[in-house]
Amino acid sequence: MNTTQTPSSHWADINAAKIVREKGEKEVYVCASGITPSGTVHIGNFREIISVELVVRALREMGRKVRFIYSWDDYDVFRKVPKNMPRQEMLKANLRRPITLVPDPYGVEESYARYHEAEVERELHQVGIHPEYLYQARRYMASEYAEQIRTALEKTAEIRRILDAHRTESLEEDWKPVSVFCGSCGRDTTTVLSWDGGYGLEYSCSSCGGHETIDLRTTSLAKLPWRVDWPMRWAYEKVDFEPAGKDHHSEGGSFDTAREVVRRIYHHEPPVTFQYDFISIKGRGGKISSSSGEVVSLKDVLEVYTPELTRYLFAGTRPNTEFAISFDLDVIKIYEDYDKTERIHYGAEPADDRRREKERRIYELSQVGPVPAEMPFQVPFRHLCNLLQISSGDVEKTLDALPGLAPEQRDRMRTRAVCAWNWITRFAPEDFRFALAGTEDPPVDVSGGARDAIRRLRALLEEKFHSLDEKSLGEAVYDVCREAGIEPKSFFVEIYRVLVGKEKGPRLAAFILTVGKERILGILGKY
Repeated sequence: MNTTQTPSSHWADINAAKIVREKGEKEVYVCASGITPSGTVHIGNFREIISVELVVRALREMGRKVRFIYSWDDYDVFRKVPKNMPRQEMLKANLRRPITLVPDPYGVEESYARYHEAEVERELHQVGIHPEYLYQARRYMASEYAEQIRTALEKTAEIRRILDAHRTESLEEDWKPVSVFCGSCGRDTTTVLSWDGGYGLEYSCSSCGGHETIDLRTTSLAKLPWRVDWPMRWAYEKVDFEPAGKDHHSEGGSFDTAREVVRRIYHHEPPVTFQYDFISIKGRGGKISSSSGEVVSLKDVLEVYTPELTRYLFAGTRPNTEFAISFDLDVIKIYEDYDKTERIHYGAEPADDRRREKERRIYELSQVGPVPAEMPFQVPFRHLCNLLQISSGDVEKTLDALPGLAPEQRDRMRTRAVCAWNWITRFAPEDFRFALAGTEDPPVDVSGGARDAIRRLRALLEEKFHSLDEKSLGEAVYDVCREAGIEPKSFFVEIYRVLVGKEKGPRLAAFILTVGKERILGILGKY
């Protein structure tokens, strides 16, 4: 709940207030989102649904009732086989059929569409998004939109004028605002031959030669084309708010035509909207595209970012701003930024009133559930990565090494540690990764000066380890270098080779203190 005394300047709150202002007081506000599950649903698609969910939260915190719907447009045509799908030939054989009738190439779900839907629904639950799912294939196949299709057919000329106003070439004179899947072969390679003015529609199929007359009230074969279907459902569901990507919001794009169609054909006011921008990926490679299969999904992001961090990426960025989701070293900074926002929220870090209000609201909207009563246990992400590598990825051992971690905080910290280890092993730069030498490993060759410095350092650590802090140990390292007659730069190269088998590593003093006296002396004792 937003506890600030002044109105929030967060974009979700601003848009929630705009919905109430433009739509007036209502018993229930309907907020909508949706996607065609034509392939892996990528993180760019997720931007829409979380943008809606954040506005839904803001409306509910204003005391408004909200119906939050998410439409799976699973009666759309299967047009292209994504490259990342198995059983390519089987999928190619099902092109031009509705995706809800294409078999699941993994053999897990009832259809290709359902495979992608189920995966997303599981991931959305993890990040605290719980919409009411609408499956458009079920609705179309049950003839639920028969009257709406008939209305479109009755107003074909007017719909054609609306669409032609934004086309470079006019639609053909015999064009009709309906498409039909062939009852024989299941493909959309059909031509509507005639309409009887009521519910009867005659078609033929160029793929198999099928020919029949169907009744819109009982058929499972007819649907509206996208530019008519979308505004029809605005009216059908009485949608008050739905954002769209900048491709749909471009001049003459689908949102412009939908706005006219919903007003003139279905006599309903279009929803309040805003445009959201694209997302790029940094440090992973590949272009986001469902059809090509080169995608980064919500599941991929959750392997590196905790659910709260994932929400934070979007809650902290205005929807009309393009940004990159990073998998490179920027991951460390993003975790640090989130932790700072958390400290500001709980008053553990000073900030002026404006900054505090901004960060508190972002933090509230980043939480999967209620905001914790007390500030969660924090450990810097970089330090956590070092601890994990010292423990060879043993998460439970790493958690055991965190002083002050309460049992009730362990699950939350475990999630962060798993994400950190995933990042280390899959995406961290090679020079960031290390493996601590074992006490049984053979010693590496080092120069005489380095060997003398190592022995001096070992003696110091044996005597004073528990009285040293990072600053005093750092100064002591330079002292032993001077006493051994070796340049510090050369010594650091040698000591890192001894400890982690590389010429670079974590900040030495902090690293030695983190590893602990017993293990460090066990390694240095070989020299």
